[in-house]
Amino acid sequence: MIAVTNLSKSFGAVQAVKTVSFSAPNGQITGLLGPNGAGKSTTMRLIAGALDPDEGRVLVDDLDAFRQRVAAQQRLGVLPDKRGVYQRLTSRENVRYYGRLRGLRGTVLEARITELMTLLEMDDIADRMTEGFSTGQKVKVAIARALVHNPPNVILDEPTVGLDVMSTRAMRQVIRRLRDAGQTVLFSSHIMQEVASLCDNIVIIAHGRVVAQGTADELRQRAGQSDLEEAFVQIIGSTEGLE
Repeated sequence: MIAVTNLSKSFGAVQAVKTVSFSAPNGQITGLLGPNGAGKSTTMRLIAGALDPDEGRVLVDDLDAFRQRVAAQQRLGVLPDKRGVYQRLTSRENVRYYGRLRGLRGTVLEARITELMTLLEMDDIADRMTEGFSTGQKVKVAIARALVHNPPNVILDEPTVGLDVMSTRAMRQVIRRLRDAGQTVLFSSHIMQEVASLCDNIVIIAHGRVVAQGTADELRQRAGQSDLEEAFVQIIGSTEGLE
């Protein structure tokens, strides 16, 4: 479980995140939704321990993400918004390197890598150097790295960006499997159909603040709309002037 309480972060004069609070329970998919520049990626980086907050607290399975950073990070798998891979390594070697950083070795690590190659439909690129990979192929490598240690909490920043239709379908199935296995999934997406079909709970962020949260049905009901995209636009529109 991930619990965020009164999280704030500024970059100079720009306050990117303003007293954000929400929780992502075990065995559920929680969607982080908002326009560009709303503070989603900054919030995810704070949860992952890549940034220090100005104020607030993040608990990862009751571990303080800042005071117990290493222990909390061991319980997280993170797909960041930057998909950098080591271009002179193959897909398998990229994942193996991250697995070793997580303390995995030998047959346990190799079995896990093989499992992920199959799960993410990467068999055709498993032993290719990643230099020259498409965006979608890099995303697959980055997700495999994030999942190699089978973390109980997974943070995915726009995991289907750059994927083709079949790969997108496969990725959504992977996300559902993580939830069904009891893992916490926190992910962001700009694809409303994806959010509506996947998420058990949705947190909408605008101007660095949480402006609404609930199920897709609850958000549609709140806005008086039958379509989640229309509900999102109306909710975001009602926050103008909050900056």
